[in-house]
Amino acid sequence: MNAANQPRPLRFEPTGDVNPQYANLVRVSHSPLEMMLDFARLLPGEETARILHRVIMSPLGAKLLLRALSENMARYETTFGEIVIPAASTLAEQLFHPPASPPPPDEEP
Repeated sequence: MNAANQPRPLRFEPTGDVNPQYANLVRVSHSPLEMMLDFARLLPGEETARILHRVIMSPLGAKLLLRALSENMARYETTFGEIVIPAASTLAEQLFHPPASPPPPDEEP
């Protein structure tokens, strides 16, 4: 394919109201037509995770996202080393466990 026939790279430009958020939990669900990802944050000491963003995608879009994440994770691990997932009883616990609460402070006698 020559340069004239190559697609131009897509440009991304954030709008003025883009507000980055940190999420340490993701709940994934689906229907026959859609995949839903709820990005949430649960802080130590809290009992309820706050959903920060809900992303709804087509199954094809979700599979392409999975591919892009896999390719980027492989490049990341090539550069910075393998990310080892600690042993746990379920995949959900391995990937999206809530952070541990800090131990209670010691009481003085």
